[in-house]
Amino acid sequence: MPHESSQPCRDRRRRPHRPPAAGAGGREARPPHRVAAIVDEGSNPFELGVATELFGLRRPEVKRPWYDFTLCAAAPRTRMHLGMFTLSDVADLSAVDEADTVLVPNRPDPEVRPCSGVLDAVRRAADRGARLVSFCTGAFTLAEAGVLEGRRATTHWRWAELFSARYPSVQLEPDVLFVDDGDILTAAGSAAALDLGLHLISRDHGAEVANTVSRRLVFAAHRDGGQRQFVERPVPVTRDASLAPVLDWARERLGRPMTVNALAVRAAVSPATLHRRFRTELGTTPLAWLTGERVALACRMIERGERSLDVVARESGLGTAANLRAQLRRRTGLSPSDYRRQFSARST
Repeated sequence: MPHESSQPCRDRRRRPHRPPAAGAGGREARPPHRVAAIVDEGSNPFELGVATELFGLRRPEVKRPWYDFTLCAAAPRTRMHLGMFTLSDVADLSAVDEADTVLVPNRPDPEVRPCSGVLDAVRRAADRGARLVSFCTGAFTLAEAGVLEGRRATTHWRWAELFSARYPSVQLEPDVLFVDDGDILTAAGSAAALDLGLHLISRDHGAEVANTVSRRLVFAAHRDGGQRQFVERPVPVTRDASLAPVLDWARERLGRPMTVNALAVRAAVSPATLHRRFRTELGTTPLAWLTGERVALACRMIERGERSLDVVARESGLGTAANLRAQLRRRTGLSPSDYRRQFSARST
């Protein structure tokens, strides 16, 4: 349970966070989506670097307004993990009150409680409907602030048992890379911060922009949140023993008929073995993975300006416009026309 000094979770009617400016159709563009990353005593520099890289750097290759990124802290000088360096000359916590998305601080030692000023700022952000994001042990900060009760979340597998014992009302999913619970998103260990960050960019700007940023980072196409944090067996010594070759083969043929049996034949394993490998390495089934890849391709085609849903459905392998509509709404919450209005390159 939260420490006694933590305020209890109140009944919050959250407003949706403001999406980034689109500037579509000659309409007056809204201000850029504001992201505030809180730094607390002992924060890990890696996650701070991920946040700065993804949301703080200018992206001239992305032809739409980017994020307005701010670092903020409770104190004028903040020592990072192990005293590696001291951060200064950043905004104070009042920046959180103006942010659309708030990245809460993580701690290498989750036994150490965040300062009260940080917790108060997180609660205020939650009360007004800001989007809250944590990387690694940042989930402890969210839970300590009382905003995770009854919500889904994840954290680093090393601290999952401690987290569950301390915050039993949180629906912890300890084996996944990240959890998107709408206005609260949490990532597992350090590298999963990149996956969640790219997922946020995809939510805000579309799959094509997220892929552009991924390429700029020389980072593989980001992994779904359901992928497991770690593989409970040694990584195969040879590439042919992994799923990578069959995944690459399938991505090149998404528009063609393809079955799980065909994937198994290509991988030279039985369908049952293929299912086990997908569950172990990707945390999903072959069919769910294949559908996700096809929806991602359909999203990219819509973003690039393809207007015929029949063409998108056929070339992405989703078959029919009706199935395209159903799958797109299921995975993005948007109809094809709404997705086009929000993310089409012609709207930027």
